[in-house]
Amino acid sequence: MPGRRYNLPDRLNHSVIDLDSLSRLLTLYPLQTALTIRCHFGAPWQLQVADAGPGRAPWHLVVAGAGWLEMPDGTRVALQAGDAVLFPHGRAHRIVAGDGAPAPSRKVQAPHLLIETNDGTGPASDILCGELRFGPEAEPLLRTLPETVLVRTAGEPALASLQALIALLQQEAQGERPGTAAILAQLSSALFALLLRGWLEQSGTQGLLAVLAEPRLQAALHAMLAEPQRSWNLEGLAALCHMSRATFARLFGEVAGTPPAEVLTQLRMAQAARLLLQGGLGTAQVGEQVGYQSEAAFSRVFKRHHGVGPGEYRRSARSANP
Repeated sequence: MPGRRYNLPDRLNHSVIDLDSLSRLLTLYPLQTALTIRCHFGAPWQLQVADAGPGRAPWHLVVAGAGWLEMPDGTRVALQAGDAVLFPHGRAHRIVAGDGAPAPSRKVQAPHLLIETNDGTGPASDILCGELRFGPEAEPLLRTLPETVLVRTAGEPALASLQALIALLQQEAQGERPGTAAILAQLSSALFALLLRGWLEQSGTQGLLAVLAEPRLQAALHAMLAEPQRSWNLEGLAALCHMSRATFARLFGEVAGTPPAEVLTQLRMAQAARLLLQGGLGTAQVGEQVGYQSEAAFSRVFKRHHGVGPGEYRRSARSANP
């Protein structure tokens, strides 16, 4: 008899997102967000973005106007005011609007960001552009995201926080008042969390992040995040979720796309990377903090996940950020 299938909903309810676990995840995977360019165009216009390279993920906020997002494979997606789009893997893309050749554009360096305008006489568009910057320790989280993360905020009361953030970014990007640079930096740093939360609420997805949106599994994920050093097993995690071992394993595998043990290892290695970068603990101590009594076993698993051993990982991070 075939096993029961657990389907993710096409649309997730705001109330089921485990915000505490989301906060813990974002703490484990350090990211920086920066607003770099404000584009104010009249149609026809074109915004071309090349492959961003390792550690960089471009994003755009459509504050006003509309356009088409075009990918190298020919995919086209309509964008409108209120849309936020992120490219977690730094994929090349362009956004266009209007017919005919794009009007020539020019860039002016303002005190806090670059301003790009053109002489197009068609419908105006206002787009805020920036990028997410991250080190190798954040790659396990970014790998769970698709090539394009699109969140549509227009007419979505549940996304009021993201709408308000976009409005504040636009307001600060227009001015040159005291404190603008600091305010833009703080607002930008909150963008990824709100964008990710909005995407989870709008998308049926699979992976580590999908577990955040599955109420029946949240207790298990929360426990693994809170105490990664514990020797969690299927029976213990299933009991937290009030399920049988078999039912829990089946549901978790379908939602996360990987067994609970693999998710626990991912979380442990993310925490270990964070502790190594913080300093103050030796390799064996870091291993103990994430559930490994054997330094050799910890080093072996760490190298499998990060490509280098704990010592080399720490040295590389120090040389990159002296």
